[in-house]
Amino acid sequence: MEQRMTSIYSKKFPDIKIRVIPGHFVTSHSHINYYIDMTMTKMRASEAKNVAKAIASKYSSNTIVDTIVCMDGSEVIGAYLADELTRAGIISMNAHKTIYVVSPEFNSTGQIIFRQNLVPMIEGKNVFLLLASTTTGMTLHRCLECINYYGGHITGITSVFSMINSICGIHVSSLFKAGDLPDYKAYNHGECPMCDAKVPIDAFVNGYGYSQLK
Repeated sequence: MEQRMTSIYSKKFPDIKIRVIPGHFVTSHSHINYYIDMTMTKMRASEAKNVAKAIASKYSSNTIVDTIVCMDGSEVIGAYLADELTRAGIISMNAHKTIYVVSPEFNSTGQIIFRQNLVPMIEGKNVFLLLASTTTGMTLHRCLECINYYGGHITGITSVFSMINSICGIHVSSLFKAGDLPDYKAYNHGECPMCDAKVPIDAFVNGYGYSQLK
C-alpha cells in the first residue's frame, strides 16, 4: 500500500508536507478514498516542529492559551506548539504561567473523557484544540462537547488537515484544506460508491494509523 504514497506540500509553508495514499478506507464515521498518513508529521521531531511553528504563526499574541488538548497522537506537535506560542508572547492565565499539554481518553463506550488528575488542566482554562485530521467533523464535535462538559473554554482549533472551516461558530484553522486534495471524498456508511462497485477495502483507519486488511 505504501508504494502508492505521494507527498503534498503546503503552499504557504513549503517545508511542511503530508503523505497520502489513494484507495478505499474505512473510518469510524465514513468511507474515504484517501488515507492521509500523518505518522512522520506527528512523530518526526523536525517535521512536528515545523508544523508547530506554522500553527503558531496563525495566532496573534492576544490569544490566551492555558492548555493544549492533543488528539490523534499529536502530542509531539503539541509540545513544540506550547513552546512556539510562549515564544510568540501568547498569554497564559493559569497560576503557573505556563501551557499544559494533555490528551484525553476514550472509555469503553467511545466517550471522550479526562481522568480526575487532568481535570484541573481543563476546568476554567482557555483550551486550544489540536487535531491531525478532520473530515466529517464528528470527532471534533465530540471533543468540543467533552471540553465544555469539563468546564473548558475553547480559544482556538487547529487541524493539520481539515475538510471543514468552522464548527459551532468556531473557526477551524488548518495547514491543508480540501482544495489541496481536490478529489478527496468522504461517504457515509451505507452510501459508499466504492462499496457499491465492489472495490475491496484497503484498511481500517483512524487518527493513530491504519490496520491493513490481508
